Amino acid sequence: MPLKRFLERFSAHQRETKASRTSRFVAMQTQGRAVWTPRDYAALVKEGYMKNAVAFRAVRMICEAASGLRLVVKEDGSEVDEHPLLALLERPAPGENTASFLEAIFGYLILSGNAYVEAVALEDDVRELHVLRPDRVKVVPGAKGWVEAYDYTVGGRTMRIPAQGNGQVVPLLHMKQFHPLHDYYGFAALEAAQGPLDIHNAAGQWSKALLDNAACPSGALVYGGGDAVHLSDEQFQRLKEELADSYQGARNAGRPLLLEGGLDWKPMALSPRDMDFIAAKNQAAREVALALGVPPLLLGLPGDNTYANYQEANRAFWRQTVLPLARRVHTALAQWLSPSWERPVTLEADLDAVEALSAERSALWQRVTQADFLSSDEKREAVGYGPREEV
Repeated sequence: MPLKRFLERFSAHQRETKASRTSRFVAMQTQGRAVWTPRDYAALVKEGYMKNAVAFRAVRMICEAASGLRLVVKEDGSEVDEHPLLALLERPAPGENTASFLEAIFGYLILSGNAYVEAVALEDDVRELHVLRPDRVKVVPGAKGWVEAYDYTVGGRTMRIPAQGNGQVVPLLHMKQFHPLHDYYGFAALEAAQGPLDIHNAAGQWSKALLDNAACPSGALVYGGGDAVHLSDEQFQRLKEELADSYQGARNAGRPLLLEGGLDWKPMALSPRDMDFIAAKNQAAREVALALGVPPLLLGLPGDNTYANYQEANRAFWRQTVLPLARRVHTALAQWLSPSWERPVTLEADLDAVEALSAERSALWQRVTQADFLSSDEKREAVGYGPREEV
C-alpha cells in the first residue's frame, strides 16, 4: 500500500467519534464494597452503643444488674458487718455511690475491654476511688516489657501514674478482658459484635432512607428515543424536577412512576424480599445479643426459642454473664485494696438477694436440709455461711 494512501486512511480513522454503549443511561447506581466501622474506642461506642438500640439495652442490662448486687466483705471466710472497704465503696468519690462507681467499671470493660481505677490516698489510707476513661489512658511499658507506668491525658495535659506505688496500695488498678493478640490491653465484647452491629445499623438507615425516598430505588432510567441518543438539556432538567417534586419524600411513598417519551425504568437492585431484609436484621440483632452475653429472649427479639421460658433465660443471663463479670471485678478490687488493712479481705456478691436465682437457692437448701449425714456447721458451709457462733 502506498505511504500516502496509508496516511490518509489513518487520519480518517483518527477523526472517527466513538460512542459508548452506556450513553443512553441517565442515572445508575451499583453495589459497592462493604464499609465497616473502624475498630477504635470512639467509633465503637458511637456506632455500636449510642446508635444501636439492641447493644445499648444489652449493655445497660448487664451493668445495672451487676452494679445492683449487694456486696459482702469477708475476713478469713467469715462475713463482717462493718468494714472500711464497704464504707469506701458506699462513697468512692464526691457525687458517686456504689452503683454508679461499679456501673462505670462494668460498662468500660464491655465497651473497651479495659477499666482503670485510680486510688487517692492520704498517709497510706485510701480515701477516694476514681474511674478513668479508658481512651484517655495509655500503658507505658518498661525496658523489659513489663508495665512501668500509665499516661492519663485530658485537656491537652498528660499525667504519668506509676504502676508501682511507694505506699501499700498501687495507685492505679487496670482490669482487662482477655485479648489473644495484645499484651497490655483487653479485648472488648462490643468489638466482637461489630460485624452484626454494622449490618443492624445499615438496616435501620435503609429503612429511614426508604421512608424519605421510597419511590426512588436503585436502577437506571434508559432513554430509547429512536435515532437520538441523548436527552436535551430541557428534557433532562424537567425529568430531574419531576422526580424531585413528585416521587421523593415519605408522602410520595409507593406512588407509581409514570414515564414517557421513550423512557424506561430498569431496576438494578435486589428487592427487600429477595434480600430477606427483615430476617437478616433480626439475625444481626441476635448475634449482637449473643456476643454481649444477653439471651435474645430477654431483649424481645423474635425467632429465638433457645430457652423454654423467660425464667430460664433470666437464670442463664445471671449465671453466664452477670455473675462472672461481677466476680472478676469484685476479686480485683479486694486484692488491690487489701494491703490497706492488717487482715486480707474478700469482696463477694450476696446471691441470696438475687431474685432470679431464688429457685436454685430453694432447691439447694432443700437438698442440704435432707442430708442427715452432715453436721449443722457443714450444712451452713454448704450454703455459703460460716460456722455458728457459740454463745
